[in-house]
Amino acid sequence: METMGKRTIVFILLFFVFGLFFSAPKARADYDCLTLTISSSQADKDYCRSELSQIEAQLTDLLNKQKEQQKQTGTLKGDVAYLTSQINALKTKIKARALVIAQLKVDIKEKANTIESLSEKIDREHESLAQLLRNTNEFDEENIVHLILSDDSISNFYSDLESYASIKQAVKASVDIIRGVKVENEVAKKDLEKKQNAETDAKVELENAQKKVAQSEAEKKKLLAISKEKEQEYQKLAAEKKARADKIRNALFQLRDTKAIPFGTALEYAKEAQAKTGVRPAFLLAIITQETNLGANIGTCNRPEDPPSKNWKAVMKPDRDQGPFERITSALGLNPYSMPVSCPWNGGWGGAMGPSQFIPSTWELYATKVASALGISGMPNPWEPRHAFFASAIYLGELGADNGGYTAERTAALKYYAGSGWKLKKNAFYGDGVMKKAISIQTDIDLLSS
Repeated sequence: METMGKRTIVFILLFFVFGLFFSAPKARADYDCLTLTISSSQADKDYCRSELSQIEAQLTDLLNKQKEQQKQTGTLKGDVAYLTSQINALKTKIKARALVIAQLKVDIKEKANTIESLSEKIDREHESLAQLLRNTNEFDEENIVHLILSDDSISNFYSDLESYASIKQAVKASVDIIRGVKVENEVAKKDLEKKQNAETDAKVELENAQKKVAQSEAEKKKLLAISKEKEQEYQKLAAEKKARADKIRNALFQLRDTKAIPFGTALEYAKEAQAKTGVRPAFLLAIITQETNLGANIGTCNRPEDPPSKNWKAVMKPDRDQGPFERITSALGLNPYSMPVSCPWNGGWGGAMGPSQFIPSTWELYATKVASALGISGMPNPWEPRHAFFASAIYLGELGADNGGYTAERTAALKYYAGSGWKLKKNAFYGDGVMKKAISIQTDIDLLSS
C-alpha cells in the first residue's frame, strides 16, 4: 500500500513536469525575427534576442578572421580570400543590424504606448483635480459663521469641516500623483528618443554595410575574372589601387598662410586625437573640411594687406574676444595684426581662428585641456593644424561625438556650429553636410588601411 502511494506521487510529479514541458510556449526555430511586432509572443521576442546575440558573436569571430586574412593580401589568391572574409563579415553585420532595427521598432512602439497611457492618466488626474477644486470652492464661498448658523447642530458643522479637510487632502494627493506621472512620462519620452536615435544609427550602419558589400563584391568579381595566365593583369589592378591610395595619402591639405600638409599627415593627427578623445577620425576631418575646407579658408580678415576696417579690433566682439586674442598672440610671440581670422558673417562678429575656427574666448577656455592632451606646456597655437585638430576633437567629444554613431555625431556637429540653436531646421544643412563628408572621407581611410 505504501509502495502504491509512492508510485502515485511519482506519477503525479512526472505528469506535472511533462505537462509543463509540453504546454510551455516555445519560439519556433524557423521564426523570422524581421517580422517581430509588439503583438508577438514573449517566447518569440526572447528567441529573437537570443538569435541576435548569436549573430553578434559570429560577427566578432568573422571580423577577427578578416583581420588575420588582411595580413595575407598582396597576391591574387590572398586578395580574393580577404575580400571573401570581408563580404562574409559585412553580410553578418547587415543581418545583425536588421535584427536590431526590428527589435527597436517593437521597443519604440511599446514605449509610445506607455507614453500614451501615462498621458491619459495625467488627463484623468487633471479632471479629478478640477472637480476637487470646484468642491473646495463651494466650501470657500461660505464663511464659517454662515456654516455654523445654517447647520442644525454643532455636530453637522464639524462634519462639514471634516469633509472640507478630506477634499483638501485629496487635492494634495491628486497634485502629487500628477507630478509623479509627469516625471515618469518625461523619463519614458527620453528613453523613446534614445531608442529612436539607436534605430537611426542602425539604419545608417545597415546602408553603409550594404554599400561596402556591393563594392567588395565588384572588386572580388574583377579579381576572379583574372585567370592564372593573367597574373600580370592582377599586378596592374594592384598597382592602380596602390596609386589611388598614394594619391589620397599625398593629397595636400592646403593651409592658408601656413605650411601645407598631406592628407596622410592630417589623418595621423586625427588618429592621435582619437586616442585621447574617442572622436572618429573621418568625422573630425569632416568637421574641419566643413569649417575651413581642411584649413584652406581660415579667414579673410586681419591679414597684413587688409584695411583697418578688417583688422581684429574692428571684427571681434570687444568685451568677449579682444582681450583673449591679445593674450593668445602674445603668449605665442605672434603679431596680432597679421594673423588671419574670420570676418563677420550674417550680422554677427568675426574673429574665429585657424582650421578649427575657435573664437579667442573659446580657445582660451580650452587651452589647458588642449595643451595637456598634446603634452606641451604653455599656449597651444590655433593656427597649427595638429593643435587645431586636438582642440576640435576635445570639444566634439564633450558634445557627445565620442559616443559614436550617426545621431551622436550629427548632433555634435550641429552643436559645434549652432550652439543652443542646434535643433533649428535652418541649421540642419551643417549636420547633413558634415555626415556626407564623413562617409566620403571614411571611404578614403578604408582604402588606405586595406
